[in-house]
Amino acid sequence: MFLLSQKHIVYTEPLIVQAGTEVTVFYNPSNTVLGGKTEVWFRCSFNRWTHRYGPLPPQKMLPSDVGSYLKVKVKVPLDAYMMDFVFSEKEDGGLFDNKYGMDYHIPVYGGVMKEPPMHIVHIAVEMAPIAKVGGLGDVVTSLSRAVQDLGHTVNIILPKYDCMNLSNVKDFHYTRSFFWSGTEIKVWFGRVEGLSVYFLEPQDGKFSVGCIYGRNDAERFGFFCHVALEYLLQTGSHPDILHCHDWSSAPVAWLFKEHYKQYGLSSARVVFTIHNLEFGAHFIGKAMTYSDMATTVSHTYSKEVSGNPLISPHLHKFHGILNGIDPDIWDPYNDNFIPVNYTSENVVEGKKAAKITLQQKLGLSQSDQPLVGIITRLTVQKGIHLIKHAIWRTIERHGQVVLLGSAPDPRIQNEFVNLSNQLHSSHGDCVRLCLTYDEPLSHLIYAGSDFILVPSLFEPCGLTQLIAMRYGAIPVVRRTGGLYDTVFDVDNDKDRAQIQGLEPNGFSFEGADSSGVDYALNRAISAW
Repeated sequence: MFLLSQKHIVYTEPLIVQAGTEVTVFYNPSNTVLGGKTEVWFRCSFNRWTHRYGPLPPQKMLPSDVGSYLKVKVKVPLDAYMMDFVFSEKEDGGLFDNKYGMDYHIPVYGGVMKEPPMHIVHIAVEMAPIAKVGGLGDVVTSLSRAVQDLGHTVNIILPKYDCMNLSNVKDFHYTRSFFWSGTEIKVWFGRVEGLSVYFLEPQDGKFSVGCIYGRNDAERFGFFCHVALEYLLQTGSHPDILHCHDWSSAPVAWLFKEHYKQYGLSSARVVFTIHNLEFGAHFIGKAMTYSDMATTVSHTYSKEVSGNPLISPHLHKFHGILNGIDPDIWDPYNDNFIPVNYTSENVVEGKKAAKITLQQKLGLSQSDQPLVGIITRLTVQKGIHLIKHAIWRTIERHGQVVLLGSAPDPRIQNEFVNLSNQLHSSHGDCVRLCLTYDEPLSHLIYAGSDFILVPSLFEPCGLTQLIAMRYGAIPVVRRTGGLYDTVFDVDNDKDRAQIQGLEPNGFSFEGADSSGVDYALNRAISAW
């Protein structure tokens, strides 16, 4: 899937590269910064540019029989485990396509050498499903699982909150204690979704306040970052990568560089990921300065924030990498929360059964109407004025609406409680607002909905639209951030989808007013 996902730009024949063979590399400059240049030079090496022979001399690419692709032949050494390459407009350089500073890498199979595994430690304050507030928690878990599946060693360090659901932690046990700054820190260990997790519990009650956020967070999380590094130091750990996330674990970047790098953790590199630039600007700016590499969660969001003064001085080390979802956790073929498991083969029957179950569970009429699902935190970022408008528009178009979500702000929560009471009395057969957090119900809504609405004013990546597509619910989204990168409008994005080797897969709209959401929602319901 990874190799096919970049086929619109580069691919090899054969697609799977074997050590000790000759492969042909095909490259389409018209889809890159080289913008259709006919003279392109290919520069290649192996094993992440560390091969003993060093980079090969530049080769001029030749025309091919495949559209606007150019081609070049490469001999792959027997000791290769990774093929690395970039493209340039001239033999001596000029303009480069180096995949926005990342370079192109294709795995090599069957060689006499294997890539040495890395030790990666995520220091984070959320992790699904045991301490999840938003998408950050999902990504910490699914990214860690994906990297572990590649053969690397992955550990996660979390605060031990008193509000955690420890029933999802296997082999949970106390391991040791240590002291930092006069406070005893108890360390617990457990396995979550197959991942090794270390829980740090300061004995002064910092994380025994009944919630993850909302209690002097800067001081609590700053303390946590310090003791996480102290734990690694005292246990003699030598990670290759320290990965910290958002403002809440951003202090890891500068605490490591200023206090711990010289004391035995010297081999580590710091990766900092921005999941949402809206919170903790000072912390994020400082982490950008101190990190070795910084990422955010979609390519479009990286462009949207690149002019921000916290980001702009560091563009040389800042990359947008699209989030993914864990296909084992979000899997309609193996999901205990839906009535009939399904794949793309029996999606019609599976979704029909889920829709009936959802209607029964929530007391909606069991009529065959278009059902619009909305699964979100109710915050201004998520476009709550557009959500309210879309509910009324769907009713007018004889559809049904199920909303699942709650608001951190009590005033917004009360607004939706009042709206819920009004709608349930006037349109109780076609609208249900479930103003809470309910993971099992979310699975049923994804499976039972025809459409999932995501009208965010800004959205760094968004997981909702990705999960929707996994369950065969068509996303209706605002064109921003990761929503733009993942949803291709059936009427307006055919060419953009084709360039990426994809098909149109949803409905989208510009603007942030009611006419915008109407434009997408009306087309969706009419298509239904």
